[in-house]
Parts: sequence; C-alpha cells; structure tokens
Amino acid sequence: MANAAPISMKECLLLPSLGINQQYISFTNLTMESEKYICVREMGAASGGTNNVVIIDMAQPMQPMRRPITADSALMNPNSKIIALKAAVPGQTADHLQVFNLDTKAKLGSHQMPEQVVFWKWISETKIGIVSATSVYHWNVDGSSAPAKVFDRASNLNGTQVIKYMVTPDEKWCVLIGIAPGSADRPQLVKGYMQLYSMAQSRSQALEAHAAAFASIKVGANTSPSTLISFAQKSMVNGQLVSKLHVIELGTPAAGQTPFTKKQAELFFPPEFADDFPVSMQISKKYGLVYVITKLGLLFVYDLETATAVYRSRISPDPIFLTSEADSVGGFYAINRRGQVLLATVNEQSMVPFISQSLNNLDLALAIAKRGNLPGAEALVGQNFERLFGLGQYKEAAVAAAESPMGALRTKETIEKLKGVQVPAGQTSPLLQYFGTLLTKGKLNPLESLELGRLVLSQNKKQLLENWMNEDKLECDEALGDLVKNTGDSDLALKIYLKAQATQKVVTAFAERGQFEELVKYSGQVGHKPDYMYIMQSLLMSNPQAAAKLAVTIAQQPGPPVDVNTITDLFLQRNMIREATSFLLEVLKPNLPEQAMLQTKVLEINLVTYPNVADAILANNMFTHYDRPRVAQLCEKAGLYMRALQHYSDLSDIKRVIINTHAIEPQALVEFCGTLSPEWALACLKEMLSVNAQQNLQLVVQIAKEYTEQIGSSGIIDLLEEFKSYEGLYFYLGSYLAFSEDPDVHFKYIEAATKTGQVKEVERVTRESNFYDPEKTKQFLMEAKLQDARPLINVCDRFDLIRDLALYLFKNNMLKYIEAYVQKVNPSKAPEIVGALLDVECDEEFVSNLILSVRSLLPVEPLVAEVEKRNRMKLLTTFLDHLVSEGSTDAHVHNALGKIIIDSNNNPEHFLTTNPHYDSEVVGKYCEKRDPNLACVAYKRGQCDDALVDCTNKNSMFKLQARYVVERMDLDLWAKVLDPESEHRRQLIDQVVSTALPESKNPEQVSVSVKAFMTADLPNELIELLEKIVLQNSAFSGNPNLQNLLILTAIKADGTRVMDYINRLDHFDGPAVGEIAVGSELFEEAYFIYKKFDLHVPAIKVLLENLGSIERAHEYATKVEEKECWSELAKAQLAGGNIKDAITSYIRADDESNRDSVIAEAKKSDSYEDLVKYLKMVRSKVKEASVDTELAYAYAKIGELGHLEEFIVSTPGINLQSVGDRCFDEGIFEASKIIFTSLSNWGRLASTLVKLTQYQAAVDAARKANSSKTWKEVCFACVEQEEYRLAQLCGLSIIVNADDLEDVSEFYQGRGKNEELIALMEAGLGLERSHMGIFTELGILYAKYKLDKLMEHLKLFSNKINIPKLIRVCEEQMHWKALSFLYVQYDEYDNAANVMMNHSPEAWEHVAFKDVAVKVSNADLFYKAITFYLDEHPLLLCDLLAVLSSRIDHSRVVDVMRKREHLPLVKPYLLSVQQSNLVAVNEAVNDLLIEEHDFEGLRNSIETYDNFDQLQLATRIEKHDIMEFRRIATLIYKKSLRWKQSMQLSVDDKLYKDAMETAAQSGEPELAEELLKGFIADGNKECFAACLYTCYDLIKPDIALQLAWMNGMTDHAMPYMIQVMRDQTSKIDLLMAERAERKKEAEKTDDDSSNSQQSNMYAQMLPPALPSPMQYQQQQQAGMYNANGYNQQQQFQQ
Repeated sequence: MANAAPISMKECLLLPSLGINQQYISFTNLTMESEKYICVREMGAASGGTNNVVIIDMAQPMQPMRRPITADSALMNPNSKIIALKAAVPGQTADHLQVFNLDTKAKLGSHQMPEQVVFWKWISETKIGIVSATSVYHWNVDGSSAPAKVFDRASNLNGTQVIKYMVTPDEKWCVLIGIAPGSADRPQLVKGYMQLYSMAQSRSQALEAHAAAFASIKVGANTSPSTLISFAQKSMVNGQLVSKLHVIELGTPAAGQTPFTKKQAELFFPPEFADDFPVSMQISKKYGLVYVITKLGLLFVYDLETATAVYRSRISPDPIFLTSEADSVGGFYAINRRGQVLLATVNEQSMVPFISQSLNNLDLALAIAKRGNLPGAEALVGQNFERLFGLGQYKEAAVAAAESPMGALRTKETIEKLKGVQVPAGQTSPLLQYFGTLLTKGKLNPLESLELGRLVLSQNKKQLLENWMNEDKLECDEALGDLVKNTGDSDLALKIYLKAQATQKVVTAFAERGQFEELVKYSGQVGHKPDYMYIMQSLLMSNPQAAAKLAVTIAQQPGPPVDVNTITDLFLQRNMIREATSFLLEVLKPNLPEQAMLQTKVLEINLVTYPNVADAILANNMFTHYDRPRVAQLCEKAGLYMRALQHYSDLSDIKRVIINTHAIEPQALVEFCGTLSPEWALACLKEMLSVNAQQNLQLVVQIAKEYTEQIGSSGIIDLLEEFKSYEGLYFYLGSYLAFSEDPDVHFKYIEAATKTGQVKEVERVTRESNFYDPEKTKQFLMEAKLQDARPLINVCDRFDLIRDLALYLFKNNMLKYIEAYVQKVNPSKAPEIVGALLDVECDEEFVSNLILSVRSLLPVEPLVAEVEKRNRMKLLTTFLDHLVSEGSTDAHVHNALGKIIIDSNNNPEHFLTTNPHYDSEVVGKYCEKRDPNLACVAYKRGQCDDALVDCTNKNSMFKLQARYVVERMDLDLWAKVLDPESEHRRQLIDQVVSTALPESKNPEQVSVSVKAFMTADLPNELIELLEKIVLQNSAFSGNPNLQNLLILTAIKADGTRVMDYINRLDHFDGPAVGEIAVGSELFEEAYFIYKKFDLHVPAIKVLLENLGSIERAHEYATKVEEKECWSELAKAQLAGGNIKDAITSYIRADDESNRDSVIAEAKKSDSYEDLVKYLKMVRSKVKEASVDTELAYAYAKIGELGHLEEFIVSTPGINLQSVGDRCFDEGIFEASKIIFTSLSNWGRLASTLVKLTQYQAAVDAARKANSSKTWKEVCFACVEQEEYRLAQLCGLSIIVNADDLEDVSEFYQGRGKNEELIALMEAGLGLERSHMGIFTELGILYAKYKLDKLMEHLKLFSNKINIPKLIRVCEEQMHWKALSFLYVQYDEYDNAANVMMNHSPEAWEHVAFKDVAVKVSNADLFYKAITFYLDEHPLLLCDLLAVLSSRIDHSRVVDVMRKREHLPLVKPYLLSVQQSNLVAVNEAVNDLLIEEHDFEGLRNSIETYDNFDQLQLATRIEKHDIMEFRRIATLIYKKSLRWKQSMQLSVDDKLYKDAMETAAQSGEPELAEELLKGFIADGNKECFAACLYTCYDLIKPDIALQLAWMNGMTDHAMPYMIQVMRDQTSKIDLLMAERAERKKEAEKTDDDSSNSQQSNMYAQMLPPALPSPMQYQQQQQAGMYNANGYNQQQQFQQ
C-alpha cells in the first residue's frame, strides 16, 4: 500500500468516441467551466455541413446533446443548464453575447459589446467575466444591466493570449493570466504573465506566472480564514531557467490574526521536459493540495500550507490544454489533444502511507490525514495522543483525539481515559474539551452521544441536549432514550426513540401517552404489528369517537391486521350504531365486490333503526354490491317506496309499489320510469291509469313527455287512445310536437286540438308546423267545416293548395275569406286565385275589383301569365293604366302594356323607341313573329346583341347587322360574327367593307373594326380593307398607325407586297417595322428600311448577323465611316476567327471595350505580335493592371525578355504572380525565373530552378521560402536525381511537421530508397522539434526493413511512439513479440494476452504473461489461458490460477478441468479457493479426497463447507469399503435430516452410540421407539438402558415400561422411570399453584363479562368479538376456559 501512487488517474471519457471530430478538441472550440458539463463547438463539413454545439453532461456522458447553434464561443453554466454564446457582429469589430436557459428555452440576457471579446468565463452562477483587448468586465446575467467595467488590462499582458481569469468568491481579488511566445533564441519556451487586481484598493500588480489559483485557509487559531493566491512561474533569470511555486496571503490580516508566512518551492522539470511550462493550477479544498499541470502532461502536487512537494508524475502522453476543478472528489479533470477526459483523484488509502514512508514526512502525513480525514495515520495519531497525555497536556490530547482521522481515537477507551483525568477547580474538563471539538466539527457517534448525555443530565442542563438534538449533532440510540426517560422527560425520550428507530420503545411511549392514532401511523411506517384488539377495546370504553377513527385507520391499512367484521361486531356489541355506521361507510368507500355482506349489514341496521340514514346512504350511491332484493323489501316496509322501486327487479313488484303515487315524489317517480324498459314503462303507466285515471293522468302525461324517445310516441299515443283521453293526447303531443317530425304525430295533435275545441292552437300549428300531411290535414279541416277558415287557409297557403282553397271558399260562399286572403295574407297568390275564379266563371267585375283592391302588392308577371293563358289580357288594361299613372317603372307592367299596344297596332314604333321601362328582349321576342323590323328596333334599343344577330341572320338583314356591329364597337360581338364557324361571316364582311366602314367617319369605329379583323386572323381581308382606306385617298390615308398596320399585315400574310409598301409609304415607324421585318426573316426589306431612315448601326447588324455578308458590311462601314459600324464589323470578324482583321477594325474604331475577348482569341490563335499592338492601343486609353499583365505575358510568349525586364521595372501594378505561374505552367522557365526573382517568391523560384535542374540553387531558394510544400518538391526532385545529401537537408525540414512526414515516407519507400529514409529518420531524432510521428515512423521502418533494431527502439521510446499505428504495422509484419510489448504499453491487455497465446513460440513468457493476465478485462480470456496452459505448460497452471483466483469463476474452472480430466492437477488451487464455499469447487475437492482415500480431509471439508449435493455424496460413500467414509455418510444424512437412513447405517455398522445420538437429535419418537425395539430384539440390555437415557424426551413412559416388563428388562428401565416420576411430580405442583391463582382472576373476569352482556341488545343475535391474541394464547396455555367463555365459543362455532 505504501508503494501505491497517492494520485489515481482514470479515463472518464474519450471525446472522439462520442462522434466529436479531433480537430475540434482544442482550446478555442472546447470549454469546461466545472465538473458538470463539457461544451464543444463543431463547425462546417466535419459536423455534417452544419454548425453544432455539443453539450456533454458528465453525469450521463454517453448521451451528448447536440444543438444546431452557430457561435464563436460557448460556455455552460457551472451548475445549471444555462449556456452563454458569443458571436461576432458582421461588418463590425464587436461581439454579441447571449445567455439561454436550455430547460425552459428562455433567453436570460443579451448584450452587444462595442469591442471584441478575447476571453470570457463564468466567475459565479450568475456572473460572467469578460476580457477585451484593453479591459475586463463583469456581467450579471440575472438582470438587464450591461456589463460593468472592473479594471483595465496591464501593459505586461499586451500581445498575449489570455488563458485564464479567476475571481475570489467574495469578488475582492481578480487575476488575469496570459501567455506569449518565448524569446527569439528559445521561442518554444512560452512566457507567462499575470495581472493581480484588488477591488478594494483599485490597484493592479503585474507578475510573471503561467498559472494561478485562489484558496482560503485558517492559519493557526485564527477565527477567520485568510485568502491566499498560489502561482507557478517558469522563466529565464540571468541565463538560468528558474521554475517556482509561490503561495502568498492577499491583503493585510485583521488585528489579532496571525499572518500567513509566504512559501515557495522549486518546480523540477526533467531534462526531456525542459521547454514544458505550467498551463493550469487547481487547489483541492478538501485536501488542501495544489495541483500544477503542465502542457506536456506533468503533474506536480504540493501541500498548500507548507508548499512541500508531495508527488510528481506524467499523467498524459498527449498535450493537455484544459483543466477543471472536481470539487466533489477533491481532484481535477484534464483534457488532452487526443480527446481523453482524465480524472485525477487522491488515493485515500495510499496518500498518508506514501507521505510518511516514501517522503518520510510524518508531520505532513498527519496534517493531511486530519485535513482530509484519510486512513493510514492511526499509529501516528495514537502515538501523538499518548505523548500528549503522558506530558499532562490533556487539553491538547483531547483535541488530537477528537480530530483524529477516520475517528481512529473516538473510542470508549479514549473517553474512559479522559474521564479519569482529575481536573482542578475552575478549569475545563478534557472530556468537555473533547466533546466541544467534536460538536464543532460535526456529529457525535452513539457512544459519544450517550456519554455526553450523561454528563449534561448530571449537571441538569437538559436544554443543551435538546439544542444538540435539533442541530442534528447527536446520533441517538435506545440507551440515550432510556437515560432521558429516567429523568421524567417522556417527550424528549420519544423524540430520541423515533430518531433511533427503536420501534418497540416508540410503540410503548405512544401507548403510555394514549396517542393511538400516532401509534397506528408509526407502526404502519416501520412495519410493526401492535395488539390492535386490545387497543380498540380500551378506546371503546373511554373514547368511542377515537375508537371509530382508529378502526378506520386499521381497516385502511394494506392487509388489515384485524378483520373488519370483528371490528364491526365490537361496535354492535356495545349498541354503537352510529359509530358502526360511520366506520363502515368509511371502510366501504372502495365499493368492492367482496364487501357485499358488509354493505347489506349497514343498510339493514339503519333501515330497521334509522330509515332516514339508510335513505341518505342509498341516495349517495355509495354501494353497488349489497343484497338488493333484501334491501328492497326492507325499504317497502319502511315506507321508502321510491327506494323500493329502485331495488325491485320484478315487474309485478314494481307495479304493486308504483300505484302508491300519493307517497312518492312525482319528480323521483318520473326519473325512475326513465330507468325502465319501454315495455315495463308502458305497463306501469297503464297500471296507473287503470287504478285512477283522473288522479294519475297528469303524472302519466308528465312521464310520457319526459321519456318519449325511450318509450316511443306510438305506444304512448296508443295507450291514451285506448283510454280515449283526447285531453291527454292534447297535452302530451303539445310538448312532444316541437321535437317530432312525424307527420302522424302532428296530424293527431291537430285532430285532438280540434276535438277539444282548441281552434286557436289548430290555427297556430297549421301555420307553424312543417311536418303534417297537408293533403290529409286539408281534407280533415274541410270535413270538419270549421266556422273559422283560417286553419284551412294556413294549410292551403303554405303547401300551395290555392286552387282547392279558392274552390272550397267559392262553393261555400265564403268570398270574404277570399278577399281577406288576397289582401292581407298572401297577395302574391292572387294570380292563382284569379285564374281559379276565371275557370269557374266567376263574375268579371268581382275579379276586376279583387285585382284593383290589391294593386301594387299584386305580382304583375304571374298575373299577366295567368290572364294571357286564358286570352283575357284586356281585363288588365285598367289595372295596368292605374299602375302607369301611379308612376310604376316595373318592366313587367310595361311589357304587358307593350304587348297590348302591339296586338292592337296602336303606333308600336313610337312605344318601342320612347318607352324606357320595358324589357327589350321580352318584347322583341314577342315581336319577332309579328314584325322582324320591330323586333330589331327593340333589340337595338336594349343592345341585345345575340338576339339581334340571330334575328338578322334568320331574315338575311346583313346590311343592318353590319351597320349595328360597326356602330356597337364591341370586340366580343365582332368575335361572334367573325367566327369561322358562322355560315353568314362572308356576307357580313362584304357589307362591312362595302358599306358600313366607308360610311363611317368615326376613327374609333375603324380602329375597333381593324382590331377585330386582326383578332379573327383575317389578314387578306384586312389588307383588302386597309388598301381601300389607306391607298385610296380616304380621310385615313396618312394615318401612321394604319400604314404600320398595312405593312405589318403584309409581312405576316404576303411578304411580296412589303417592298412595294416601303417604297410607297413614308409615315410608318421605320425602327419598329424594321425590327419586325428582321423577326419575320425579311432581311433585305429590313436593310432597306434602316437605310431609308439612316439607321446605320442596325443596317450593318442586318448585313452581318442576318445576311452574313462581311464584305458588304466592310463596304458599308467604309462608306459611312462611323466608329460604331467599325466596332460591329470588328466583333463579327473576331467571331469569325479573323483575329488580324478584327484587331485592325478595333484599332480603326478606337474601341477597347471588348479587350477581354480580343485577348482570349489572340491567345487561342497564338497571335501575340498582333496582340502586342492592340494592347498598346488599349493602354493608351485605359490604365488597368490586367492589361499590363497580359502585355507582360505577351512579351514573354514572343521571347522579348529584354522588353519584359524593362516593362516589369517601369510598370507597377502588374500581376506578376499570375504571369509567372502561367509561364511556369507553359514551360517558359527562363521568363518565370526572371519574374519570381523580382517577386522574391522563393517557393515558386525553387520550383522553377528544379525544372532548370539547378538543384543547389533550388535548395537555397527553398530555405528562404521555408515552406513545407517547397521543401517536399525540392526534396523529391533531389531523390529522383539521386542527390541524397541535398534531399536529406530538405527532408529534415519536412519531417518536423507531422502532417508531411507520411508523404516523405511514402515517396522514399515508393522508390525503394529505404536505407536513405531510415538515415533521414535517425537524423531527425536529434532535432529540437522532433515529435511522436518521427519516432513512430522510424519504428515502422525498423519493423519493415531492420527488425534487429525494432525492440531496442520500442523500449527506448515507448512513451514517444504512436502505439496504435505501430501495432497495425507489427501485426501486418507478424512481429509477435514486439506486438505483445506494444499492447502492454498501450494498456490493451486483452490483445496482448491473445497474441502471447496465439503465437507462443515467439511471444510467450510466463512472468510477463502473468502480469498481463491479471489486467485483462474480457473474462473469456481467463479460460482460454487455462486451456492454453493445459496444452503447452501444464506444470505452471497452478501458478497462473493463483494469480487469477480473484477474477475467475471457480465453477467454470472446475468444469473445464473435469472435461479435460485434469482435476488432480489443480488440487492446490481448489483447496485455496474452497473458502468461497462454491458447489462445484466443494464437489471437486470431495471427489479428489475420495479418490485419495483421505477421509479426514473429506470430513473437514464437509463440516467446513456445506454447499454441495449432500444426498448424492452420501449415496456414493454409504457403501464405501472404508468404515470412516460410511460414518461420513451418516453424518451427511443427519445434516440433511434423513434421520432414519443415518440411524440405519450406524446400526448396520454396529455404531450404536452414533445411532442413539441420531435418534435423539431427530426429535421423532417413532425413531427412538424403533431403535429401542431393535435393541430388545438383539437382547442388548446395556444399549436399551443407554437409549432410554439418551432419548429421554422422545420415549413415552408407558411404552418404555411395557417393553421393559414384557422383555424382562425392568431393572435396566428403572433409572429412567425414577426420573420420569420426579419430573411429573414437579409439573403437578406447579400447575396446582397456577390454577389457584387463575381461578381468582377468572371469577373477577366473569363478573365484568356478565354486566357487559346485559347492556348489549345484540348479544343474542351477533357473535362476540374474539379475545385478543395475547389473551387467547394465555387461555390456550392454561388449557382452561370459564363456563361463560366456553358457551360463547360454542355459539361462535355454530
């Protein structure tokens, strides 16, 4: 234990295993603010194309939470799921900060910083520290305030990378840390700078430090803690490297406080870590240790108070970039570049031994043990205590004992020792000092609590004890409770018992206090079972209400300890009906089927005694499982008829009860009928009407109304009709009518109302109802011949039976009702009335007066139709004249009047042209058959286009139609008449061309007509029309639009006419027409149009683009001599590939706009000389770098290097890089050399020199370039040319970059240069920047090409090699020994073991294999190793099993060895593990012992280890040749309670003593008697006497005496009989004494019992409660019952 490391390291998590890409495991992308959360930012393609934030909860690390969040930084709150995000503001040097609660999805805060944030960190649960380039801010995210500036950054932090910011918990001190590259001569030694700021003094101090941390400790006897800062620095001082740890106190201590002495210690870095530096510091509050972690993975551990070095180790082979404090375990988390999340904790078992033994620092070991309560210092603490005690320093000894680690001295011996100290008066007792220290530190154990209790109670200071109890300073037990109880304070004693969980004591205390409810509650909580019957009987005598509550509490417990029936009987025996009812109602609330009997009982009791209570219980519907028929009978007897109805299930019973309507609430009876089936309900209603129809009719109707849908209206109606109750029908149907749509129901209601004289109701229903049969109702009302005709009028009016109504009223001479109906009810039906009256030849005067009486209310159209059908139109003349005179504008009135005028031929044309109110379509249609001209007049007046066109087509009136269409100017009308499907289109067009348009003087009419012809696609007809208008000196000849239209129509329809029109017309739109001509491929016409209008550019475009004549275009350009024309020509020439002419034309056009195309075409045709001329022209007009660049390239192409150099020197702004690259790509290396030299582009120059085979110069250029790519290019070229010296120079500069190492290796190996590559790698080992990749790659090369050097390399540099990569190579190359070594170094013990076993000749070695085997994690490998050893090294198997014994399944090992039949080989192992008492192991050992005839060993085995198949073993050895094995069989049978078999085996072997002992132990009298009879049969008298003595308790005296007397062995039985007589005499004496005492108690009990039974009215009908379990037990033990108790028991059994 002393040699174990004091700090334990374990890998908690591997971030790549969670899908986190390696590139995001860095300081900028990963944050860990506390031990709770890790936050990683993923960006771009590596995270699936989206930006994510991954949050890892360390409590559930394998369930990371990914959120699609884009941010520059993300911080998780140290304690809760709150995340802070930082993102740059686009286009500004500012950062936007936001804080979100991930659980509630709420934004907690947001702020935009005016400057960039370079570092930020949570400094508390609600505050964030923000560091900018110049200042430090604190932002409280709880409120809406902006970040507050705290201090400005010190100048020593300028240019550094901030890596840490911390604040003390009281926010009085802040520290900011940054790092920067080292000096020029040693840049890898990073410098650290620290700024310490005091909030109280507003002052900063600049220091050199790489890491720091705050801490708080108490110095000596100080009352308040001191604030410390610890920081680590590594710097060059006077040329020497100095590394130190400092611990200093911040601020000035208060008066009377002991200041902390400044401490410092050396940080020792091994030589190979000379350039390493601290990156983080953590301080353990739990242990007072300082952890300093370096970049390369070193851990330094120091004691905070003394700055003493405790431990140093390398905890990670990969660089560490982040750490976080782990408060809960007193350690820290560290994350390295590989993605390992490592947890460092104090090894509590080995820390103190390590310090005391390895460091030999006993004081420090004791201090840390006390501080962290660590084991291992028991001896030191004991020695210190004895030393102080021996010196008489009792106070110090007491404090030392109280503060002993792990409570090593908190024992009874220590307390007794302190109690024995004699203290002078006035001084504090060491024992009190001891207890005071313990109370300050924490909680006392039971022993200490008891001793302290005795001490304070003896001083009468019980209040102190209560205070300590409330503060949870004492650990209570029964002894302390008893101590307090003896003082008389039962309340405090009860508290102590409760806290100590002393169940029996608590129950006793509750019982003594009478707190039975608390007793029940407590008993249920702790699972205790009190004597509830005794408690109940006690409460019934003193407090029945409390008894009822207790009974409920008992019954509600799961698995009630007392039956509910028993409790109920207890109440009823004492005539406590109310309490019993209350109890049962509470208990029976669940309403369970098994409670049916109790439900019936509670209802019976109350129906007999308190019917109202029973009624209330039934009203609440609490119970559903009781005996309903029994309850129904009792309800009927009690007069609760409604309850009886609800419980009866037989119709005869219901009918018998239901007629008692005088005693039943009507509403309840109505509701009850709703529960019956329709048949039963009708039967009950019928019974009610039969008994007393007059009295029950209203109730029957009410029930019928309520349940019409359920019972059925038809049945109810039939029932009422059966009793001829029209009044009932009237009232019933009146309520049902509003909800019924049955026509029969509505008719019957009308019929019933009519027969009961309810005429007003008949009138209302006929007016409002929509469901009666109108024909049937009409017929009924006509037959009823009511004096009031309004119901009939309603029916006929609503259902359009007007004719029948009119005829009925006319025949019955009820003309006043006709007038009233027409005038007041429905004037709109007057036309039908008039028609009916005219059909029955009614007087015309009456009809005319009837019409005039209505006038304007009368619908004219149907009236005219009715009269017109009967050819009586003149009848309406007076009526219509009246309407017109009254100013009517109704079209129907004027239509009718017009028809009368047309028929009478009374100047109809005047009416048709002047009347504005008639309907033109209606009147025109009326005129068509009489006079088409009149019809056209009407249609034209109303613009009835379709009707007019149809009329003119039918009558061939096309001239009229043409004029109408032209004047109408409606394109839709034109579209209809010009429809190609129209057979009259040609005639109409002829009339339009010849007559209608020539007559028109309206330009709009002409325009619409032309547009209509165009829309109808009639180009030839349109040309004909336009030529007549435009070319024949009409009013529209000079109209530009018509000229345009004529030419465009000709372009579309007849292109041969276009040229003629161009020559003849001068007012058309030349550009527009020309463009259309081009679109219609009339290129010559278009050219002449453009030429006619002097449009030169469009003209030359037509020549070039459409006619394709460059010659004509050149001629035209020469003729007009315009630059635009030359430009167009140049474009065409350029497009045609004539670059030379194109450049000439561009120069004549002085046009540089298309220079990019010219340059591109010149490059394609390699016309660089012409291009030079063109570019010179371009440079005269524009000054652009691209032009200069192309000119420089053109110089290079034509080989004018002199001009090129001169041009480069004189012309700034040339993109020489582009020119050089192009020259290089095209092999113009001399030109590219000139360019790259002028640019100082050493990388490209080196590439160019390689192409020119100037290798030494190339190496020099590469050195200047110092680029990995350049080095590789030059190196590879030198290798190709076998310039190995130069190649190695280049290679050394490449392989220091791990990313390029593999490329170099592959190149060398691909060309077979293995020796040279190995030499290069070996040279690289000594480089200052050598890294893991070089060591790994060299190992791979050794594995492939120089096996003899491989193992030496692995052993020297195992900690610098990428082991997984080398493992794959060794596996491929089958280097098994090296492979197993690598697996061990990489902690892959499973794979190492497999390799050793699978390739044992080369890889196996026993000692190494044992070391590996104990560390494997796959249990199957243990058994594979066992099989391997059995096959190859059987003699070493026990040694292996001894090592693996703590990890293997011993049963499985036994199974393997049994199958291989090598069990004896591992006997030593089996004996060593038999203590586990496993079946397989025990049986295997027993088998081996049997085979070896080792009966002593077998006896010891079965007596010590009993876990095996005992019967199988006994059966196996009971017939063994050796007697001792047979004795073992008897022993096994005894242990298995197979007494008879054991005894028989002993008898067979004549082992009579064993047989007698077996019989006695069995406790079975039969066995003892059988053995006794066996001895008699054998005549073995001595054994007979011995058996009687041995089996004394099993053999009955009568049997022993009988056997002895019958077989002449009385003398041998006499000692037994004497003992029997003595025992019986003693028992009788005892019983007699007890009987006398019990008789007195029984007499007293009989008196009490008889008095109680006389007062109980239920004593004869209910069984009494059973006695309490305790009483029953006592009575059974006594074997006696008094007479009264016996009779009660007999009654209960009956």
